[in-house]
Amino acid sequence: MPQFFLNKRLIILLISIIVLVALVGFSLRDRENASWPEQFVKDVVGFGENIVAKPTSFVSGVVGGVVDLKNTYTENQHLKERLEELAQLESEVADLKKENKDLKESLDITDSIRDYDPLNASVISRNPTNWNDQIEIDKGSSDGVKPDMAVTTPSGLIGKVTTTGAKSATVELLTSSDVKNRVSAKVQGEENAFGIINGYDSDTKLLELKQLPYDMKFKKGQKVVTSGLGGKFPAGIFIGTIEKVETDKMGLSQTAFIKPGADMYDLNHVTVLKRSAEAGTTADDTSSSDATGGQ
Repeated sequence: MPQFFLNKRLIILLISIIVLVALVGFSLRDRENASWPEQFVKDVVGFGENIVAKPTSFVSGVVGGVVDLKNTYTENQHLKERLEELAQLESEVADLKKENKDLKESLDITDSIRDYDPLNASVISRNPTNWNDQIEIDKGSSDGVKPDMAVTTPSGLIGKVTTTGAKSATVELLTSSDVKNRVSAKVQGEENAFGIINGYDSDTKLLELKQLPYDMKFKKGQKVVTSGLGGKFPAGIFIGTIEKVETDKMGLSQTAFIKPGADMYDLNHVTVLKRSAEAGTTADDTSSSDATGGQ
């Protein structure tokens, strides 16, 4: 009798294994529609997932909304503070402009190296092989564009006009590899420091401001603008900020590495600046231009 039950159990086990293998094979074959057991299991699992997922999604959305609201509130507070600072700054600038105008009138000064006439232009082409060197714009000599005019974006200086056609012009960028591409610049601070933008490190994406005095101290974040002493560019055009400073090998000067204010990679619309106060041709002006070595 026991032997019979043992054989019966073995037969049931074998039948179960055969049925399981058959079911697995049936479920793995290529079918467009699932079998009713699979559909039942999927429906049950899907129903359970919906029960869990919907409340979880709702809670997650509420928490995310609260976090976003908190971040928006914090950003709004910062923006309000900046707007208050901006209002004060605008007031001070207006007073300084009026004071400057009154002083110029009292001294009978009509032009300044800071004055310029802007001309808006669009970038029409850029060669991928010299992407960092040049761009072509849709304004030319018939629009009053001349070689050596400064070209900017709202974020800062990008380069200068090199050649012009009647309706187009070539702009050489500050990031150009041309060693003759130089711009006279100054570091703003309690005491201005003058140097020459000449060089670009494509790895760090930083401009090189050379020939700075060896005995002056500079800090990261100091602003660099055009000096206007080269005779072509207006003064005070923003170039960028100092990232780091190194002393040259001879120890006679320093080189500052400048993060450009303008995005040199993505240029679409630019402004050509025609300097109002043109440099004269006296000996003093010539020597000043030579000393700065740039625009």
